Amino acid sequence: MLPKNKRSPKVEKTIQNIKTVFEKLICEKNFEEIKVSQIVKGAKINKKTFYRYYKNIDSLLKEIQKDFSQQYLKCIKGYDLPDDFDKVNREFFLFSARQGKAYEKITLNNNYEHIRDKMMDKVIDASWKKSEKFNKLDRKYQSIILNFITSSSLETYKQWVIDGKKIPLEEIIKISNCMITGAIKSFFENIKEATK
Repeated sequence: MLPKNKRSPKVEKTIQNIKTVFEKLICEKNFEEIKVSQIVKGAKINKKTFYRYYKNIDSLLKEIQKDFSQQYLKCIKGYDLPDDFDKVNREFFLFSARQGKAYEKITLNNNYEHIRDKMMDKVIDASWKKSEKFNKLDRKYQSIILNFITSSSLETYKQWVIDGKKIPLEEIIKISNCMITGAIKSFFENIKEATK
C-alpha cells in the first residue's frame, strides 16, 4: 500500500471509510465473524477495491493496530522511563479514553490478544527498551518489570471500563499511578541495592 503522504484525497477517503466500517463491525461482532463482503457493503465499494488496499481482514486489523500504536507513541515521546512512568501512565489513560468502542474491544477482548500484544510490543520497544536505567537491568529483571507494568496498567484500565467508567478519569489516573508508580520506584531502588 502507498504511504499516507503519497495517497490522493480520494484514496485516503476510501481507506478511512473501510476502517470506519470495520471498526463498527468490530463493535458488533467477534473478529472471526467479520467478512470482507460485510466491509465492502458497508463502505459501498467492491471487493476489488478492498483488495487493492488490503491483502485480507488481518492486514486491515494490523494497520489499525499500527495506527493506534503510532498515535500513542506520539503522546509519550520525550518521556524518560522509569522516572516519568506516572506521565506515561497518565497518557495511556487519556489516550485510551479518547478512542472509541472498537479500541476498547481490541484492547480488552481476549479475541484480540495477539493484536493487543503487538501494540504493547511496539510501545515497549519505543519506550522502555530505550531507557538507560531499564537497559542496565539484567534480562531476568527486565521481563519481570515489563510484565508487571503492562498487566497492571491494562488490567486497571480494563476494570475501569468494565465498571462503566464510574470513577472520573482524573481519579482513576491518580489511583493507577499511586499503585503502579510506587511499585516501580520501589522495584528500581531495591534492584539497585541488591546488585551493589
